[in-house]
Amino acid sequence: MNVTTLSEPRFSHPEDTLRQIAQEMIEYARQQGATASATEVSDGFGQSITVRQGEVETIEYNRDKGVGITVYIDQRRGNASTSDFAPQAIRDTVNAALSIARHTASDDCAGLPEPEMLANEFPDLDLYHPWLLDLENTIEIARTCEQAAFSADKRIENSEGATVNIHESQFIYANSLGFIGGYPTSRHSISCAVIAGKDHSMQRDYWYSEARAANDLLEAEKIGQIAAERTVRRLNAQKLGTMQVPVLFEAPVATSLLGHFVGAVSGSSLYRRSSFLLDQLGKPVFSSNICIDDIPDIARGLASSPFDNEGVKTLRRSIVQDGILQGYFLGTYSARKLGMKTTGNAGGNHNLILRPGKLDFKGLLTQMGRGLLVTELLGQGVNHITGDYSRGAAGFWVENGEIQYPVEEITIAGNLKDMYTHIAAVGNDVLVQGSRQCGSILIEHMTVAGQ
Repeated sequence: MNVTTLSEPRFSHPEDTLRQIAQEMIEYARQQGATASATEVSDGFGQSITVRQGEVETIEYNRDKGVGITVYIDQRRGNASTSDFAPQAIRDTVNAALSIARHTASDDCAGLPEPEMLANEFPDLDLYHPWLLDLENTIEIARTCEQAAFSADKRIENSEGATVNIHESQFIYANSLGFIGGYPTSRHSISCAVIAGKDHSMQRDYWYSEARAANDLLEAEKIGQIAAERTVRRLNAQKLGTMQVPVLFEAPVATSLLGHFVGAVSGSSLYRRSSFLLDQLGKPVFSSNICIDDIPDIARGLASSPFDNEGVKTLRRSIVQDGILQGYFLGTYSARKLGMKTTGNAGGNHNLILRPGKLDFKGLLTQMGRGLLVTELLGQGVNHITGDYSRGAAGFWVENGEIQYPVEEITIAGNLKDMYTHIAAVGNDVLVQGSRQCGSILIEHMTVAGQ
């Protein structure tokens, strides 16, 4: 990737300015009667360029800044935000939050974290890597990516475009307990989506790469080639009848199974009693070969952070060990509602990693023998209260451990509790494309409905 040396400030405001605004807001809130308060001040920018059919389709550039404050008057809470950093606007925002708090009912779980839970060390997790691309170089990367897709196979007839995204931001979080901390971050990506075939036999697929540093991104040519390969292999798709068979979720879609799990064991779902995994702490919720870790301190990790959204220190945790649920994802409020302590997950999971198994993707196909490989999921047919799962899908039919032909217009159904406890194997083909990472997941049986 084209990376040059940082020669000028990247943000509209220096970090010291954000820090000063945060401290002034906390002090002003105290003067106006807040018994506690917390604020976050942020500043960032983004650049997105899309090339389609070799021509520049869109160029987007944005600069964002904002400040939000939460105040407490005893245990009554108010929140307000603004994008105006002018002193009077800052004071008006604090006053608005205080006005809301004065008219809000008291909540005995409201308030800041316990002081001893706050982070007091801020290790450098290597999260900020500016990508200094001028407009022409950015366009060239997008063109290279799309052209690689067209060159990979003559059946690629059209394109939805190749996009290069650059995003950089910085923030400061502070509260009235004396905590103040923050840091800059970056998040860059290259993506490509193309179309193969003509008329009624057209198929579409895509690929992308995302990383903190441009040097960690997959090469643009490779992204285009993978997008083309994934699209072409879907041509001449067939339908299936209704049956019960093993289902292999390819790694890019397998992460969605982790997402449903996180939602089920997160504080808001638990204290509202709206989870299919209520009261399961210390009990088996997955098959015994499953171990899941929440790791906040991976260098350059897409969800790494030394503290959570409330300033609470983050810790490495085993969430599932040998299939048994070891912990929840809790912020301060949800923890108090449950009579527990925050886990440092205000804002959600960190780098959530399903430990890989011994088999590669081909090994998983061999173990499955006969069944369905799912490469795309459609719709939102998941009931997070009951765990009932029914989603549209596309993928490939497998016989004797070998892919036979593509399939489409099918539905896969089951219940997440049963699906989790019947995971037969997890692959070592781990993808890092977000905060949840896993290899492909083989489930012993699901209902597949087609024609």
